Amino acid sequence: MMPYPPEVEQAMKSFYRSLREPDRRRYAAVEAAKLGHGGIEYIVRLLDIAPNTIRQGRRDLEAGLPDRPQPRARRPGGGRKRRIDQEPEIDDDFRDVLRDHTAGSPSDEHRIWTDLAVQEIAERMAERGRDVNVHVVDQLLDRHGYHRRQAQRERPLGEHPDRDDQFETIARLKREFLDGPDPILSLDTKARELIGNYYRKGALLTCKTIEVFDHDFPRDDTIIVVPHGLYDLKLHRGYVHLNTSHDTSEFACD
Repeated sequence: MMPYPPEVEQAMKSFYRSLREPDRRRYAAVEAAKLGHGGIEYIVRLLDIAPNTIRQGRRDLEAGLPDRPQPRARRPGGGRKRRIDQEPEIDDDFRDVLRDHTAGSPSDEHRIWTDLAVQEIAERMAERGRDVNVHVVDQLLDRHGYHRRQAQRERPLGEHPDRDDQFETIARLKREFLDGPDPILSLDTKARELIGNYYRKGALLTCKTIEVFDHDFPRDDTIIVVPHGLYDLKLHRGYVHLNTSHDTSEFACD
């Protein structure tokens, strides 16, 4: 039996790793059969698998391929056990890391949170001699009931007895001013922009890479422009002025 060239062996190993488990067994069995005598030993060494994997692949081929893709790659309960199930003491290290970085409600023991990020938890566990990655930390967080959640605006504060009065007053004043002879102007300034060779969102059709400063720190020669909006409610006209004044009140009057 002649072994394959190194580049072919590398391609075979990459292809093997990309397959689902049943397809791996069948692929290894097919390659071993192509090589004839000594093929099983060669494929076992090349793909770093057990001989039983090839024998099972042969049985799968003899039984015939399924007519449609199977929803599972393994039987229920099969496959390698998770690390958090193999090492019970990993829970103790996880609790020790979170002990000084946990806060919560004094009246609800289930309402707790931590100020550590997933990567920080992994690093602190590594300092204790427990080398884990972020995926293991995610599994630990899920096991102990920690999930990424956002605050929900669901607790009512109750309605103030004068709530309707304030809106009626605003509506009345608005009608009075809109019917009056004076203009009604809405004024506002927007986020200041640095003028210069700074990063801007978006893309351009260009023949050469556009290079800008790696940080948006103002320089001594940097110009800061202040967009200032003015809207006339009666005329339904809007204007935008660009200036370098940092005095908003003086800017608005000008």
